[in-house]
Amino acid sequence: MARAYLDHASSTPLRPAAYEAMLPWLVGPEAAGDPGRVHAEGRAARFALETAREQVAGLFSARPREVVFTSSGTEAVNTAVFGAAARARTSGEPHVVASAVEHSAVLEAAQRAGRVTLVGVDPTGRVDVSAALAGIRPDTALVCLQFANHEVGTLQPVAEVIAAGRDKTRGMLFLVDACAAAGHVDVDFAALDADLVAVSAHKLGGPRGAGALLVRRGLRLPPLLVGGAQERARRGGAENVAAAAGFGAAAAELAGGRRLAAEAAAARALTARLLAEVPARLPGVSVFGDPASGLPHLVCFGVDGVEAEPVLLALDQRGVAVHSGSSCSSETFEPSPVLSAMGVDADHSLRVSVGWSSTADDVDAFLRALPEVVGRLRRLRTG
Repeated sequence: MARAYLDHASSTPLRPAAYEAMLPWLVGPEAAGDPGRVHAEGRAARFALETAREQVAGLFSARPREVVFTSSGTEAVNTAVFGAAARARTSGEPHVVASAVEHSAVLEAAQRAGRVTLVGVDPTGRVDVSAALAGIRPDTALVCLQFANHEVGTLQPVAEVIAAGRDKTRGMLFLVDACAAAGHVDVDFAALDADLVAVSAHKLGGPRGAGALLVRRGLRLPPLLVGGAQERARRGGAENVAAAAGFGAAAAELAGGRRLAAEAAAARALTARLLAEVPARLPGVSVFGDPASGLPHLVCFGVDGVEAEPVLLALDQRGVAVHSGSSCSSETFEPSPVLSAMGVDADHSLRVSVGWSSTADDVDAFLRALPEVVGRLRRLRTG
């Protein structure tokens, strides 16, 4: 039985173009080449690395020199938060402003880096611009605001917050976590006017183990990883050429906007079916977030009467993979802090997400299985 994979928001399958780009740097004759060496193998690796850098920059309207390759979006976030905090630490303990619905990578790093002011959200998970600006103080070192929420798909007013807050505090930086949005909607680094943007390869069809931090031209941050001058002394450690090549190939496939727009439209059509048919087939279902103007590939439902874990396990037994809450908070199946901040039921959420490889058959399989699974669990609960 073919499985229906509907958890692309956690990780999406590797695109064929990314796979082909990676192969030579995994098993080819030049795969051992160190980009920092002057021999032929090293020069070939350097060329592949810089080609990937240009490809990633092209997807996000950045300059190649603004792209710092990392091992993940999480590392990119940590590099930005701790770098900004170290940059400001000479004036006392750094102050950070962050929304209450940021990814755990942002919130935990911010809490370790300094004093944090959390900005609340409305019931759709959206930050109010005036509330975000009100959190900024004269000693604020960093403002963190995600491009879109990773659990409910709500797009945030990032550009408005940056434009209005840019002159409030001298030296304050803006970090945008775009890991959930990159490859699904247009993320324009230049137009955002952000100082730092974190992106991840495996959310858009690239490999795991690859991410990037986009760093505004002229901005210098202390590196998170030291011990080498790689990435123009911004990240120590031997570069993962294969992962970068795969990231670059996936980015190149989406650059220019046409492919990205087509995939977004296809995803929107699939999630529109979910939004229309799930509540019609199953009573006691609510929709979280703002799906009409949120990320095209992600929807989050609240299902009355059953908890998330048994629903996920029962769907998995029927060949359907979905998720509940964020990928980092759910290993213990704890209530989602994002949904708690939104003031909605955090114990009964179901996140369904499609991607470049999704088909109508995947959605059909989910729509067949969900009413059966939830109905059975509700009957067991009521005896």
